[in-house]
Amino acid sequence: MTQLTDTPVAAPQPPPDVVTVEVGSTMTKVNAFAVVDGAFTHLAQGFAPTSVADGDVGVGVAQARDDLRRRYGLDSSGVTTYVNSSAAGGLRMSVHGLTAGMTARAAREASLGAGAIVGMVTAGRLSPYDLSQLEDLAPTVVLLAGGVDHGERDIVIDNARALAATVTDLPRRPPIVYAGNIAARGDVRDIFEQAGLQVLIADNVFPEVDVLAVEPLRAVIHDVFSEHIVHAPGMSALAQITDHDILPTPGAVLAAAEAFAQAVGDVLVVDVGGATTDVHSVTDGSAELAPSYADPEPRAKRTVEGDLGVFVNARIVAQASGDADWADRLTHLRAMPDTDEEQAVTRWLAERAVDVGIRRHAGTIADLYTPTGKRHVVRGKDLTAVRWVVATGGALTKIPGAADALARACTGQGRHLLPPPDARLLVDDQYRFSALGTLAAHHPDQVRETLRRWATTA
Repeated sequence: MTQLTDTPVAAPQPPPDVVTVEVGSTMTKVNAFAVVDGAFTHLAQGFAPTSVADGDVGVGVAQARDDLRRRYGLDSSGVTTYVNSSAAGGLRMSVHGLTAGMTARAAREASLGAGAIVGMVTAGRLSPYDLSQLEDLAPTVVLLAGGVDHGERDIVIDNARALAATVTDLPRRPPIVYAGNIAARGDVRDIFEQAGLQVLIADNVFPEVDVLAVEPLRAVIHDVFSEHIVHAPGMSALAQITDHDILPTPGAVLAAAEAFAQAVGDVLVVDVGGATTDVHSVTDGSAELAPSYADPEPRAKRTVEGDLGVFVNARIVAQASGDADWADRLTHLRAMPDTDEEQAVTRWLAERAVDVGIRRHAGTIADLYTPTGKRHVVRGKDLTAVRWVVATGGALTKIPGAADALARACTGQGRHLLPPPDARLLVDDQYRFSALGTLAAHHPDQVRETLRRWATTA
């Protein structure tokens, strides 16, 4: 287990104005902020190993608070506290829509944007195999969507019956979120309620053809997460340290990205971790390419690359690099790199994770053959209007060379709709992005001003 730094007790300081707590899968971080001239000034960060394996995350939170006090003299007890978490497995979801290219995709976009872990996506009428897979997944929440408003409703209602019969047999019955055809809403609600299941209703995520409405669903998923996380094993302590909703950490990062875009401009945020690479973008794309979109895309989008990590999935990243010496490089792989050789291999892996992750997130120009000839269409997210690229998270900010990795990912665009080479690069070396995203819903003006000052002074 990681040991806290053995440092003398610092001289007592005035208490911070707000505190954020991030309960990660391995580390818990406590950030202290003061409000100065309408913005948040980051005072210090305390940390400790996350203690969920010990049956109570409150132990790790208390140690992180104590670390903040011992090293910086900052007492965070009694201070207004906001929490985000990715521990206890996050929010594991199954998504069920009507068509793969429309409602299932829209529901998945909304779920990922809210910070959920999407373990299963189906389209059309649920099959016995689909229901067997659902039992194996045992999701913490089930999302049912399907059909534009006042369109096809029979399949959605049939899927509701099939889900109700399956979910009631699970050891822990997950809540159901419905975000489909408004004409089927009453029937769907009755089916789940009669089965004794909790059902939450969100606006249709795909109310009209070529119209995405992900924000209402994201808000409902955040509420579900906040309720779920305090009932997960070892997580009840979180409800005791905050009076506010608990956000999933990826959702907090996307909230910070949205605030950044409002304050400064269109942005791409890359978070490389030991197991996954998360990419967040907030942009409508370029006006020139807008008429060529094949399918609508959300303004705020998150993708998760589960095979791109610099420790757990390092071997996958290294093999895909094409480097003949990849196996030799990995002899220096460490979870917490220290020596020059260890940092070099982590940087090499991070560069490849950034490059592949951004290209998977970005859209492409594709050829579409029509009766009148070939024309170009945009498939996926257009990042060409992005003017800021931000590195956050541990692996990408604690190793020298993060800015270089971002710069390389913005070159050689070709058919990929990547940020331009002159995009501004920022490295969140103090890992404040998720903390500010946790504050954004309650202190939007201060968060936007904080990000504006950071971008203009970096």
